[in-house]
Amino acid sequence: MILLVHGGAGSKKPSRRSLAKLTESLDSGFDILHKGGTSLDAVIASIKALEDSGLFNAGAGGNLQFDGARRLDASLMDGKDLRAGAVIGLEGIQNPVLAARHVMDLPHVMLTDRGARKIALAHKLPLLPEPGREAYRKLERMKRINNSLLSLYQTYFSTVGAVASDRNGNLAAGSSTGGIPAMLPGRVGDTPVIGAGIFADNTLGAVACTGIGEYIIRLTLAKEICMHMETLTPYRAASLSLGRLAGLGGEAGIILIDKRGRFTLMHTTAYMPAGFATRKTVTVREGFRHVLE
Repeated sequence: MILLVHGGAGSKKPSRRSLAKLTESLDSGFDILHKGGTSLDAVIASIKALEDSGLFNAGAGGNLQFDGARRLDASLMDGKDLRAGAVIGLEGIQNPVLAARHVMDLPHVMLTDRGARKIALAHKLPLLPEPGREAYRKLERMKRINNSLLSLYQTYFSTVGAVASDRNGNLAAGSSTGGIPAMLPGRVGDTPVIGAGIFADNTLGAVACTGIGEYIIRLTLAKEICMHMETLTPYRAASLSLGRLAGLGGEAGIILIDKRGRFTLMHTTAYMPAGFATRKTVTVREGFRHVLE
C-alpha cells in the first residue's frame, strides 16, 4: 500500500502550514488504505483535505479568474476498470473532487459548469464560501504585477493531486485545481483532462501532474508516462517525459506509482511540496527529485 500527494509545483517556497496540511492529507488517505479501503477512496480523502484547507490552489483556496469568479476543475480515474470522472468550471462548490466522483457513476466522463453544478447540488455537496478580501487583493496584485497574460501562464501554476495503490494492487489517481491566477474565463488546463493531468491503469501505473497545463495537454503527459512504465522504471519514465516537456518550453511536476508499487516524485520547478505514506513512514518535503537543473 502506498499513497502520494502533491500541493503543486512552482517557484514559490511552500509554507510550514502547507507542508503540515500535506502530512494531514497523507494521514487521512492512508488510514483508509490501512483499514482495507480502496485506492480511489484514499485519493479522494487526501484531495478533499487539501481542498478544504484553503492553503492550496484548489477548493476553498482556488484562484480567482480575471473576472473575479472562482471556477474549479477536478478529475479522478480508477485503474481497476479505467472509469473516470471530471468536472470543469464548477462554481460555488467547495469539493470538485467529490463532484468528479459522482460523474464517474454516470454514462459520461466529463461535465462542465452548469451540468457539473447540478450534479453537485443534487448530492448536497458543501458550498464554497464567498471569496474574502484577500482573494480579491491577490487578484488585483496579479493584474498589476503581470503586464501580459502570457507571463501569468509562465509563472503561476499549481494543483493538488494524489495517486495510490491499495492492498489489492488497485491504482487510482486524482487532481483538483483553481487554475492560474487572473486567467481568462473559459480557459481549461490539464487537471480535468483524462490522460493529460491524470491517468491510472492497473496494468501500467498511476500518474498525477501539475504544471503549465497547455504543455501537459499537448503531450498527454500522464498517459505518456504510464505507457513508458510498461518497460521503464518510474524514475526513467518520468525523466524521459519531463525532458520532452522541457524541450517544448514547459514546466511540470509529477507523482507516480507503477503496477509493482515502485514510485517517484519529480519536478522541473524549484519546488513541489509533496509527500508519500507507506506502512513504515510518512514523508513530506518542499521538493523531491529536481531534474533538468
